Amino acid sequence: MNTKSVKGLLVGTALCAISVTAFASAATAQEVSGDVVTIGVLSDMSGVYKDLEGPGAVIAAQMAIDDFGGEVLGKPVKLISADHQNKPDIASATAREWIDEGHVDMITGLDNSAVGLAVQGVASGKNTITLNTGAGTSELTGDKCTKYGIHYVYDTYSLPVGTATAIVKNGGKSWFFITADYAFGHSLQKNTAEVVEKLGGTVAGSVDVPISTNDFSSYLLQAQSSGANVIALANAGNDTVNSIKQASEFGIVAGGQQIAGMLVMITDVKALGLPVAQGLQFTTAFYWDRTDEAREWSKRFFEKHHAMPTMIQAGVYSAVGNYLQAIKTAGTDNADAVRKQLGKMTISDMFVQDGHIGKDGLMRHDMYLVKVKAPSESKGDWDLMNVMATIPAKTAFVSPEKSGCPLVGQD
Repeated sequence: MNTKSVKGLLVGTALCAISVTAFASAATAQEVSGDVVTIGVLSDMSGVYKDLEGPGAVIAAQMAIDDFGGEVLGKPVKLISADHQNKPDIASATAREWIDEGHVDMITGLDNSAVGLAVQGVASGKNTITLNTGAGTSELTGDKCTKYGIHYVYDTYSLPVGTATAIVKNGGKSWFFITADYAFGHSLQKNTAEVVEKLGGTVAGSVDVPISTNDFSSYLLQAQSSGANVIALANAGNDTVNSIKQASEFGIVAGGQQIAGMLVMITDVKALGLPVAQGLQFTTAFYWDRTDEAREWSKRFFEKHHAMPTMIQAGVYSAVGNYLQAIKTAGTDNADAVRKQLGKMTISDMFVQDGHIGKDGLMRHDMYLVKVKAPSESKGDWDLMNVMATIPAKTAFVSPEKSGCPLVGQD
């Protein structure tokens, strides 16, 4: 081969290599749709659940984005938020607009079970991932499960496993439920009653209460007159706070009946105050003072929000951070690839250790039984609880095979 031929071959090879590299770079640049990853926090920003998720969830999500570096795969990460007002129709319309017009890649928050079910359905129909941190109903990963729906922090199965078990074993055999009259409340009552009855307890009765009720007097009097050992509050947020405050005013606990908050947040305990809340036991996914990593993050959150994080707000940070990590590892923001990667990951951070997302979309992880301190035990404004027991993931959550999700077992 002559010199000119060799030179020509080398030049041709070099040009081919450059072309391949350029093509690969162009392909990589297109792995983020629209050249931006957009995350939406859809939450109750002004109502009964404002303190347990709300604006604090937006702060947590932005912290996760900032801690990740503000970009993924070389493209910026954008955060938007809206108030669903605890109305499924408003939430669905917002989600539809976000996805169709705003090209939102993932929606998180969704602190209302009716809202969560509605948005999960809309988003999954449009191949969009939801990382639900706020809603409780186990239907999200049961018969209403979807390919792109993930339930991240807790559900109505995991809450009574710790709380109801502890109470029944300590003599609380007869239960009366004051229940939020929508999907979350009914699911929580059902799951709690199953635990109570399995342990040999009984359900004396129940009463359904509209969300955002201010006066619980008539419902508490029904519960009091039932003679049940335990009055279980299958509600959340300000409804739980108002229920417990009014029960205290009526002297229900002093009269020998026990109040069981089935979904209690650290913000609820703070609002009640230790003199009223002391001795209250409940199940949670997160407590800010449990580990060094949780303390460090929670103090940073406190500087921005002026309150310690609820388990839901901490869950939002974890969900957003791990979603971005899944995009980075998958090399794309394509929903199918990201959902597949999330299912492969072992999730360990300030919120959870050794968490795993199943085929049904449920993130299984340890839960914790906590007990509110007496005023004399507290050493600071947010030193409110002791962790009494760890509930292993396999105990805290239903197995995929028993979830009722039709996706389990499919390839």
